[in-house]
Amino acid sequence: MITQQALEKYLWGAATLLRGLIDAGDYKQYIFPLLFYKRICDVYDEEYQNALKESGGDLKFAEFAENHRFQIPKGSHWKHTRENTKNVGMAIEKAMRQIEKANPDTLFGIFGDAQWTNKDRLSDETLINLMEHFSSETLSIKNVPNDELGQGYEFLIKKFADDSGHTAAEFYTNRTVVHLMTLLMDPKPGESIYDPTCGSGGMLLSCVNKLKVDGKEYRSLKLYGQELNLMTSAIARMNMFLHGIEDFKIVRGDTLKHPVFLEKDKLKQFNIILANPPYSIKSWNRAEFEKDPYGRNIYGTPPQGTADYAFQQHIVKSLDEKNGRCAILWPHGVLFRDAEAEMRKKMIAADIVESVIGLGPNLFYNSPMESCILVCNKGKKKDRRGKIIFINAVNDVRRESGFSYLTDDHIVKIHKAFVGFKDIVGFAKVISSPAILANNGNLNIALYVSNVKQKNGNGDVHLKDMVLAWQEGSEALRNDMAGLFKALEKNS
Repeated sequence: MITQQALEKYLWGAATLLRGLIDAGDYKQYIFPLLFYKRICDVYDEEYQNALKESGGDLKFAEFAENHRFQIPKGSHWKHTRENTKNVGMAIEKAMRQIEKANPDTLFGIFGDAQWTNKDRLSDETLINLMEHFSSETLSIKNVPNDELGQGYEFLIKKFADDSGHTAAEFYTNRTVVHLMTLLMDPKPGESIYDPTCGSGGMLLSCVNKLKVDGKEYRSLKLYGQELNLMTSAIARMNMFLHGIEDFKIVRGDTLKHPVFLEKDKLKQFNIILANPPYSIKSWNRAEFEKDPYGRNIYGTPPQGTADYAFQQHIVKSLDEKNGRCAILWPHGVLFRDAEAEMRKKMIAADIVESVIGLGPNLFYNSPMESCILVCNKGKKKDRRGKIIFINAVNDVRRESGFSYLTDDHIVKIHKAFVGFKDIVGFAKVISSPAILANNGNLNIALYVSNVKQKNGNGDVHLKDMVLAWQEGSEALRNDMAGLFKALEKNS
């Protein structure tokens, strides 16, 4: 069995062969499909040998489809493709498409749309080197169990995200934040979990891992994801298979334009939704959403320049009516922007907002912005109804080697405050919904929980929070003055 350290070195070694040949952001288009191709072929061989042993050497029995998780058509096996020395990209692409066709219910489209035949990008020599590198290890389940390969795959996803610059956020969310969001949702065996902008599938897998760690039945979880980008949706599907997950549905598509998970022409509803939607996108069909056939504009139609509340309303509409709950990672603007005030007030009045958690800077991948987690729950406990707990964890973040993350202590502290649902001086505050609505539905955390650092018993208020409070007060004043002027004009 290969060690985890050796596995990670082996996986990253493939990427180093592409350095200087293509952009780092494009590594994943080639490395992930080749890794998956090698894995399913090695597992096929392993299954073949197991079937031979079981049948006493019956070759026909060993080839039966029932003995294999995936079918590998003749001539499409890794070992056959490896024999090519010319037009290698064409041979790889042909084998991958044949495998997809042989497994239409599970693998259709899973290898993505990389330009394997473009020799200006990757020469025959480079592709041969890649295949020889992957051939240096056997990726059977015996040699590399699902959990170990899954961890290696996640390692590779993060390494690619580190090298991808600003585009990393499109497929990767800081895993320490994902872990916190999973704890907040507390998934149970048998529940349905959905991510409408699933990226590489990390949030769905986090729920699986949570149940594994707790020693609970994780295979009964029902996992659903939708992802706009073809390659990213393929990466998510490969991620599931390489972790040994069978019961999932990840589909490519535009969640706002064409939500794919429906039941009787209505949005399918889920027990848990976890998401890090693309923030403040401008290129979306606002007019279509205004007359949405699925009734997702329950609180109103967002402005063209920020589709954030289109995603938020899609999520709320997709929650199970009895116990549906969600944790969504957003920039702070969704909490207080004037343009969304009416929608925000309606959401608060519906009493589904359970918590607003402010996180430190740089936890959006490769972005200095501060983020927040908006927690909603359609099955609030009786003692939480009509209340929202604000948690100001902006100082609970660690930065090392240019990357920010939450430590285990940070995660425990935030989670404990959420579960306890009680005031904690300088950190958490429970506020009634009527009080928030009286403040124009403003959810800006700094208005309710001062970001205070204690020094010798004296509180030092951060200038940033004073400015935020001043900005919010100024906005409220502008609104009041505008209303007054309108009234004066009407009476004049």
